[in-house]
Amino acid sequence: MRRGLIAWSKAELPELVFEARIERLRAAMTGAGLDALVLYTNNTRTAAASWLTGFVPYWSEGLAVLQRTGAPVLVVALSNRVRRWIETVSRVERVIPSPRIGLEAGKLIGEGKAQAAVGVVELDSLRSDVAADLARGAAGLRISDATALFQRIRSEADPADVALAAKAGWIAHRALSCVSPRPDTIGTAIAAAESEARSLGAEEIYLAAAPDLARDSRLRRIEASAAATPALRFALRATVAYKGNWIRLTRTFTAEGEAPPLTAAAERFAAAVARLPGVGGFADTPSWLVEGCRAAQPLDPLMGSMVSEPVAPSPGALVSVQATYSIGGQNILLAAPALVGAAGRAASLLVQPVFDR
Repeated sequence: MRRGLIAWSKAELPELVFEARIERLRAAMTGAGLDALVLYTNNTRTAAASWLTGFVPYWSEGLAVLQRTGAPVLVVALSNRVRRWIETVSRVERVIPSPRIGLEAGKLIGEGKAQAAVGVVELDSLRSDVAADLARGAAGLRISDATALFQRIRSEADPADVALAAKAGWIAHRALSCVSPRPDTIGTAIAAAESEARSLGAEEIYLAAAPDLARDSRLRRIEASAAATPALRFALRATVAYKGNWIRLTRTFTAEGEAPPLTAAAERFAAAVARLPGVGGFADTPSWLVEGCRAAQPLDPLMGSMVSEPVAPSPGALVSVQATYSIGGQNILLAAPALVGAAGRAASLLVQPVFDR
């Protein structure tokens, strides 16, 4: 469950942004012969529905339904008492509360057109009871998978996406900048970063740590060992959500006077990112990962040293990139959000994983 503030900022996401996205989707739906598009959402699979409607659930689940006319409709497994709140934070025509979201969505589509052709984004991942209810909602619904259609439209970031990802990166950078290079405990470091991110409007922040890079460079969510004192060299990774946009940023802390390896690693990292979607820049990197949003998952592994079936990000896509470097006997972990180049342009980091202290 999320703990941060969720609100619709029309300064950051004007209605025209959603109208343009709807228009692009409708054009694709027309080309595919679809009468309705259905997108599932819950508190872990937020990205598709939030991109279309602005709604990010704190909890529970729902379906966003886009038909040939009108704004999207949200069918949510929540009580009627939160309906008005959802309407104020979302760009939707209406909200339908129901414990059986599939059934209500099917009825809604059937009322719009008999025997409608319905595309479901990530149909294979839709819970079986929800899928069955969707088919029961109206007679003759023809349901198919529309994941590829949605991914074609969603793959290239629009300017609003880029601005919000940059804001999320800025929040993460400020949060990690608040951490002392010599915190008393890992818990103290995490608390400082989380407090700063929340104060700057993050919907969510998850912190992972590698408390002793000399022993183990793997990043983990810290629970039981939060009271442990970090070593002279340790790393923190912040995963931040802002207005439905998720990014990762990693900071490596080193002993005093050891800045040159950090600088060298940052330069190599930026050079490797610039070559995306090509992966040649990571050839000498022991561990690397590129994550991005393709549909409902905000940070989907796309390609990397441990990804068995890589998917290259599309030109103009937003991604978060992580890499581990070994320089002068030191393990250095870096991560930052980036915009993949398009039309022959180099990719670029939105936020530099470089810190003053």
